[in-house]
Amino acid sequence: MAGTSVRQAIAEAERLVVKVGSSSLTQVGGGLDAGRVDALVTQLAARRRSGHQVILVSSGAIAAGMPTLGLTRRPQDLATQQAAASVGQGMLVAQYSASFARHDLTVGQVLVTADDVIRRAHYRNAQRTLFRLLDLGIVPIVNENDTVATDEIRFGDNDRLAALVAHVVRADALILLSDVDGLYDGPPSEPGTSLIRDVSGPSDLEHVRIGGVGTAGVGLGGMATKVEAATIATAAGIPVLLSAAADVERAITHADVGTVFHPTGRRSSSRLLWLEHATAPQGRLFLDSGAVTAVVEGRKSLLPAGIVRVEGTFVAGDPVELLDENGTTVARGLVNFDAQELPGLLGRSTKELARELGPEYEREVVHRDDLVIMTS
Repeated sequence: MAGTSVRQAIAEAERLVVKVGSSSLTQVGGGLDAGRVDALVTQLAARRRSGHQVILVSSGAIAAGMPTLGLTRRPQDLATQQAAASVGQGMLVAQYSASFARHDLTVGQVLVTADDVIRRAHYRNAQRTLFRLLDLGIVPIVNENDTVATDEIRFGDNDRLAALVAHVVRADALILLSDVDGLYDGPPSEPGTSLIRDVSGPSDLEHVRIGGVGTAGVGLGGMATKVEAATIATAAGIPVLLSAAADVERAITHADVGTVFHPTGRRSSSRLLWLEHATAPQGRLFLDSGAVTAVVEGRKSLLPAGIVRVEGTFVAGDPVELLDENGTTVARGLVNFDAQELPGLLGRSTKELARELGPEYEREVVHRDDLVIMTS
């Protein structure tokens, strides 16, 4: 797809996900900048009034709460981050509510954790809520639930969250707004670097030096996470525009600024997309050759009989890696047993386990519907 047609598709997207970073909403040292929020909302409201649906993924809760807690820099420890988010989330949504109300629009807050995307029941609930808000004409404002998320399993930044939300709501396009005007082939501050207008695939990024957190120092995601988010979204067939928040009007109405990432794949299960690109596996299951063949080539579920060793601490529902006898990861999936349960089950058939331990043990360790292959 040519660059012009991709940009046109983004500009005309019926259902659009827009992600904005902390540095684009807050002042240096923390605290919301009401003028910046209003400027963003004005453009989103215009898009919404034109008959299109908009979902906003917004960072800024931690940064908004920092001044109240006497903090001048983003806290490094999880507990203080959660405290700042608890204070700031209400401030952030209150500001959005007031700004959208000026345009006769109502917002709905949706706080999610990684579990809400990878666990089947949670995922369906999140998707149902988002679709219903859209049906009711509400503008959903999505953020990671930093007050309860843990280091072990979390999105870690809202760029990746935005990519998954775009897939969950079956968006037509994703726009990532930040404090830089696109992807450069090196640090933008260095002489001789230039803006990359189009990224058609991984080969276009081979010689690109990607930087980190923005100058405001209040966000978590840098350019690396934005490129990763774009990779996740485009792998699911969703075009992505990376642009400066200051250019939000042109980004939303014309998509003629910044960097466009072209779709590279087709839509798949959102949970499996997250498993492949964004999970932090909590354990490792080593498989014998027969199990590797069954899982990778036969696309079968993983049974206890094919597992030779277990590593890690995890509970049922956690993501785990599946490795061959050489230690190479061949798949990733959601496990159906706790780590402490598995050692006594290894190498045994499900029928044997059901006879000895009960019918609840006649189940897969990883079901094929909760599994992604990591090899070609």
